[in-house]
Order: sequence, then structure tokens, then C-alpha cells
Amino acid sequence: MLSYQHGFHAGNLADVHKHSLLAWALNYMVQKDKPLSYIETHAGRGLYDLQDTQAQKTGEAATGIDIAADWFSGDHPYRAVLTRVRDANGPSAYPGSPVVAAEILRPMDNIHLSELHPKEYAALQDNMRPYGGVIRQRDGWEMAMSTCPPDPRRGLMLIDPSFEVKADYETIPKTIAKLHRKWPVGVIMLWYPILTDGPHRQMTSALRALLADGFKHEVTFPPARPGHRMIGSGLFVLNPPYGLTEEAASVARLFQDRIKTPM
Repeated sequence: MLSYQHGFHAGNLADVHKHSLLAWALNYMVQKDKPLSYIETHAGRGLYDLQDTQAQKTGEAATGIDIAADWFSGDHPYRAVLTRVRDANGPSAYPGSPVVAAEILRPMDNIHLSELHPKEYAALQDNMRPYGGVIRQRDGWEMAMSTCPPDPRRGLMLIDPSFEVKADYETIPKTIAKLHRKWPVGVIMLWYPILTDGPHRQMTSALRALLADGFKHEVTFPPARPGHRMIGSGLFVLNPPYGLTEEAASVARLFQDRIKTPM
């Protein structure tokens, strides 16, 4: 699909969930003096301006990062990345997952990004120029299959599709199982939305059936605006880094506290 653009949703509570745990996982992994590969299948543009037309149209950041930045201590990897990115790009900048990763990774590490949307791909190239990496205008699933197993074999893959194609919910479990067979040592992190009609449930059940050792983590939150269908965010992680389950529990407590406050 070429219609989805994450700029309308950048900095929402789903991003807070996804990016805080991604940053924590990568920060843990780079503590070991061994190179790693970072692979992202649906990269978007990598860096967003929360004051631009897209972000202002939905206003999702106002109930997301505008409030949630203060949930995290200054030395938390997510908060530290946000601070560095805003110091460099202005107070309305928000890092997408490619920039979150690039801010944490080291020169010895490899980055592989895929984005099919022409405008998003062009913006991704510009935004990743300070960091480098291999950036392809290619279907993310094809890129993932052709890249795995990467060199170095140690690493993390983030899969963050738009889920605009309903068939994704049916095809993703078997595709991730294939990726896991090709790259059994890799950390594979799938993000998915939790919508009011619950289309994710069948997918997560299938993931559990195929990949019983996977770690599932979900948070819920009020809709960003009246009529908005997304009421939560989920991650399914294969080979979660040591300590990620405890960090996820801490993040869940932050979301529980957030839900108690008035919208």
C-alpha cells in the first residue's frame, strides 16, 4: 500500500510504547562490544515535525509524546534520544524508529531500511544522511527475506506495517515464522495496533501457536480523538533481550497511570 504516511500519527501513544521499548532493547544490545545489524521493514521518513500539516491535522502527539515525554527519566534511552534529536532539529521534532535506532547504534553496526512510498523514501534518505545505512525503496517483506540472515548475525529487526491491508493479519504469522527460521538468533519485534474491533486477536493467537516462545506485550489507552479506532498498541518479540520483559512491565505501569488522568 502506498497511501499510508506515518506523519499523521507521529508521536502518538503507540509510538511512545513502540519507541520506548525499541530504544531500551537497542541500548541494552550495544553494551556488548560486538557489532549488530538493525533491520526495519516499513521505515517511514525517520524524522517528523509535530508542527507540520499532517501532525496538526490529527493532533495525536498532543495526547502522546507531548505528555509522555515526562514519564521517562532523562537517562532513559528513549528520553535521551528525544532530547538529542530536539536539540539538533528543534522542539517540535520527533524521531521515528530509524532515527531512534541510529541515535543508539555505533559506527560498527549496520542499518538496513526499507520504505516503498516514494515521498517517504525520499524524506528518509534526507533524514538518514547524518547516520548512513543501506536504504532501499522496496517492499519491506521482500527486503527482510533477502537480508536475513544479516551480517553480522547478531541484531534486531523491527516490523511496523500499516495494517491497511486486512490480509496482513493472516499472512504475518507465517512470514515471521519463516524469518525466524532463516535468522533464529535475531531479535524480531513486530508492532501492531489494537483497534476497537480487535482484528489483532486472531493474528496474535496464530503467532503464539507458531512461535510459543515469543513475548507479547500490549498497552491500552483512550482514542486520540472521537471516533478514532485505535485504543492500544502491541508488540510481539522473538528472542527478547534480557530484561525487556521487566522494562515492558514498567512501561505498562506508566500507561496505566496515564489512563487514570483526564483526557
